[in-house]
Amino acid sequence: MRGAARREIFVHMTPRESTDADTIAARADSVVKTYGSGDTAVHALRGVSIGFRAGEFTAIMGPSGSGKSTLMHCLAGLDAVTDGSVWIGDVGVVGLSDKEMTRLRRDRIGFVFQAFNLVPTLTAEENITLPQGIAGRRVDREWFDTVVDRLGLRDRLSHRPSELSGGQQQRVACARALVGRPDIIFGDEPTGNLDSRSSGEVLSILRAATDEFGQTVVIVTHDPRAAAYADRVVFLADGQIVRELSRPSADDVFEVMRNLDDEAPAAESGDGEVG
Repeated sequence: MRGAARREIFVHMTPRESTDADTIAARADSVVKTYGSGDTAVHALRGVSIGFRAGEFTAIMGPSGSGKSTLMHCLAGLDAVTDGSVWIGDVGVVGLSDKEMTRLRRDRIGFVFQAFNLVPTLTAEENITLPQGIAGRRVDREWFDTVVDRLGLRDRLSHRPSELSGGQQQRVACARALVGRPDIIFGDEPTGNLDSRSSGEVLSILRAATDEFGQTVVIVTHDPRAAAYADRVVFLADGQIVRELSRPSADDVFEVMRNLDDEAPAAESGDGEVG
């Protein structure tokens, strides 16, 4: 999976400033997330604690309702925790004002979503540079050109999303995330709407961003083949972390997923399908 073809995508990129291998790009401390109350309460996360090292590619997996998407949304500041704390680098997310949270997401977090989340009336180039425009920041054209060329988008920059294939749209979304040089990129089922070839291209881009650029990447996925691109796979069940694997094969991941129900903690009443 980690062959030369994948690595060449970012081989000439200018590296990020070196980071200590133990630097934590994001972490959750005893995070609880509950929706509703009383008999109808849904316990999506039950005291989850986990850290994500800088320059590491992590996949989060689990059955439907395990809390994997909820965990990522809490880490990225897209959903508020019920209890516990969340950190992006040295910044505590809990308690930030809406304005502060918007600035944090804009300046330090990149996103790649299953639905691409491109603005249909804008060209590919305008979508890629949109966050910098909103922030009033000048686009680093040298870095923009490097990202665009490595992702094979040079001849698609004037096209609108409707004129691009699904794989091309997701490459635009990846470029948008990378051009801002975020501390961490979160991907919520980033290959969920793609065919196998396009999925492989997008995952290779994220893998190479980590290998050649030191980018921190965290994705939620249900696909063992996608998870096999990661350095680490974290498994959730019933809102708790139950297993981890380092540099697994797709078969390793599939085997854990197949037996995950046997390892899951006993569910409490009121649990529901969240994440």
